[in-house]
Amino acid sequence: MWDDAFPSFLIGLREGLEAGLIVSVLVATLARADAKSRLPQVWTGVLAAIALSMSFGAVLTFTAASLSTAAQEAFGGTLSIVAVAFVTAMVFWMRRSARSLAGEIKEKVTGALTMGAGVLILTSFLAVGREGLETALFLWTTARAAHESAGPLTGAGIGLVLAAVQCWGLYRRVLSINLTRFFTATGAVLIVIAAGVLGYGLRDLQEGGVLPGGTAYAVDLSGSVDAGSWYSTLLQGVLNLTPTMTWLQVAGYVGYLGVVMTLFVRGVRGVAPALSPSRTRPAPSTPAPSGPASATPAPSGPASATSAPTGAVPAVDAAPVTRTAGPAAPPGPDPATPAPSATSPQPAKATPTQPTPAPTRHRPAWLIPVAVVAVPAILAGLVVALARPKPAEGETVAVSAKSCGQGFTAPEPGRQTFQMRNTGDQTSEVYLIDPDTNAVYGEIEGLAPGTTRDLVATVAGGTYAWRCVPTDGKAVTSKAVRVGGAAGARAVVPVSAKDLAGPLRAYKAYVDRGLATLVTETRTLSDDIRTGHLDRARADWLTAHRTYASLGAAYGTFEDFDQKINGRPDGLPGGVHDKDFTGFHRIEYGLWHGQPAGELKGPAGQLAADAAGLWKAFPHQDFDSSDLPLRAHEILENTLQFELTGDTDQGSGTGLATAEANLAGTRELLTVLRPLLTARAPHLLPTVDADSARLRTLLDAQHRDGRWTPVDRLGRTAEERIDGATGQLLEDLSPVPDLLEIRKSA
Repeated sequence: MWDDAFPSFLIGLREGLEAGLIVSVLVATLARADAKSRLPQVWTGVLAAIALSMSFGAVLTFTAASLSTAAQEAFGGTLSIVAVAFVTAMVFWMRRSARSLAGEIKEKVTGALTMGAGVLILTSFLAVGREGLETALFLWTTARAAHESAGPLTGAGIGLVLAAVQCWGLYRRVLSINLTRFFTATGAVLIVIAAGVLGYGLRDLQEGGVLPGGTAYAVDLSGSVDAGSWYSTLLQGVLNLTPTMTWLQVAGYVGYLGVVMTLFVRGVRGVAPALSPSRTRPAPSTPAPSGPASATPAPSGPASATSAPTGAVPAVDAAPVTRTAGPAAPPGPDPATPAPSATSPQPAKATPTQPTPAPTRHRPAWLIPVAVVAVPAILAGLVVALARPKPAEGETVAVSAKSCGQGFTAPEPGRQTFQMRNTGDQTSEVYLIDPDTNAVYGEIEGLAPGTTRDLVATVAGGTYAWRCVPTDGKAVTSKAVRVGGAAGARAVVPVSAKDLAGPLRAYKAYVDRGLATLVTETRTLSDDIRTGHLDRARADWLTAHRTYASLGAAYGTFEDFDQKINGRPDGLPGGVHDKDFTGFHRIEYGLWHGQPAGELKGPAGQLAADAAGLWKAFPHQDFDSSDLPLRAHEILENTLQFELTGDTDQGSGTGLATAEANLAGTRELLTVLRPLLTARAPHLLPTVDADSARLRTLLDAQHRDGRWTPVDRLGRTAEERIDGATGQLLEDLSPVPDLLEIRKSA
């Protein structure tokens, strides 16, 4: 998570400081002008800008989620490039404007003071809104590249909080920051980060089919670089450099970095003399005009912002502002007009009757703040609701054992809903396929006679047909139709039981060899206990238990033998003392809780007998080939749930050793499935292999001097790393069951 936080932290700090400086100057100017009553107008504009920025982020998030996979890639890639453009423009603009930022804002605020509340709200809204929109866009692209939002949002939050503290310090005159140097240094770092975002965006556009060259790799280190290692994760999170990059990614990254960084450095050198304190010269003073025309003295002392060196902002302040709002003072007496004499008769002045003013209706103070938050949120909700592609009113397609796809015509590209109606007398499987490759775009299992169900699928350029497979009958395929446009819909090439027959034979041979080894090892364990060598028995127990743990994909085939050999005391009336508590964990409890050899002879002999019985029965047990893809994920799920929590530990503290044996069994299973997976997801296995190697390294690090660290004695960091690596491997293995699911359309 933290590897993805730094780019967002830097954006949050820069944009937050920029927006915070603007707000600080606004507040300071109003305070100096004795117009604190107008501060709510500033905060209203700031609130509106925040609401707009958050609503913009929501629109990006929810509208992208409703697109097809290819459209999501294209949308994300486009916005990544837009974000790079915004960040680049921001970097150059702040490098030029940091020294004069406060003065420009003061001028705008001074002008806004003479106008109504709406102008001041608009001034603060525009000043903060631009930074907010840029931040929302960059955060969205960063979170999408990281495939998670916790790290980027946390980094941005820390940056914004730090920026707020800095602005408060400037306002309270307890902090001094050279903004020119700050924005120059962070700008150089942001250019490097933006180069990575550009490369990621180009890759998205390639995966979305917008740009070519998606399979032309300039760099492919997936086989030799651990994608889950700390250094690889750091490079991916901060710089978006991945072990596999296309030529277009590399060209975009190097080209952007070379051109933009060169221009940036040249610009910094161009203003270098102005940044050197030794070369700073005070501006020539202009004598103030004499006489009453000079109404406002120039500020002096530490309150004057112009007394600081160029680029330094020691405090946020504002020059005194001449108040021009409100009614003008009445003119003084005209010297040309004689004053009326005290004895002169004064004409009687009639006092006209003044009309009673209508009572002023005050709107509630909360109305405008609530409105500025509600309006962007409502508009964002409407955009999300209207932008979500609604499935088109699908055509009704009839299926039966004799005909399939009646009423099917070429659909429009996009997300479509087909109403599948079973008009026959048999339950049927229904598939939307590519007839040339048999790849499946969508499916319905068990469509009963006389029923109608919706099948939702994304349609792009290509050839489509329906394939219906009744319960008792042959598959029927409809006439193919052609849909124009670019290809983009993703399909899964189906797997048949025949395809899995070879991997199943290979894995059964692996299990048979493992069971033969297990029989020998359990007999050795039984002999150790029978002869009273309990220290030797503890070592031999772990050896035999790891052998059994490495056969995880066959647990469902072992029937009742698994409960006898590796059952836990959970749910037994007597717990660890129950007569039905047998197998490895029963012996483990006795060996590590001081039970004598005489009490363990029976359980040890029974374990050896059960292992031999399983080896004899296994060739005749029903091993469903469809279990293989499921076990690739389930073995490690059980590892994370039981071994890595210490739930199965009965005193030996060897949960990590068992976890490593489970990992070895998963690797063996992936070995026999590798040809099928490589043909359907060529980039999946390199990632899985890297994840697996990382987890194995972390587990091996806890095996020192022949002893394994118990799970409950792991340090917090080590435990989080092992759990995180296991979770990442599980996530990357999650597509395997769907990719290798046996489908009748094959």
